[in-house]
Amino acid sequence: MTSNIDMNAIAERLQRLVAQAQLPEVEPGAHYGLPAFKVGGKSFVTVKNNETIVLALPIDRKEQLMEMAPEIYFQSDHYVGWPSLPTRIAAIGDDELQMRLIEAWRFRAPKKLRAAFDAG
Repeated sequence: MTSNIDMNAIAERLQRLVAQAQLPEVEPGAHYGLPAFKVGGKSFVTVKNNETIVLALPIDRKEQLMEMAPEIYFQSDHYVGWPSLPTRIAAIGDDELQMRLIEAWRFRAPKKLRAAFDAG
């Protein structure tokens, strides 16, 4: 039972950071049955379990982040070759997490929405 509470707490943290970043048109939803946040119908962050979230990021950016902070960002066989970056939720601070959420949102957002956000 505690894992659901933990996953809910993680989802609440993500929701708070998304709101603080004022990312438009974000909707809570599910991605493969897991809690997720979406833009334009596409998931940009998924709560995988009570230790890991998965961010949608370009593969080259994913490689950079894993090199920069291997204690936070990692890869499992499941995600090799995919624009998805597993992230240790307990190891990442709110400021960095918010930056990654903005990056992931920008990666998944429709072009017009991204342009409007960047302009505003």
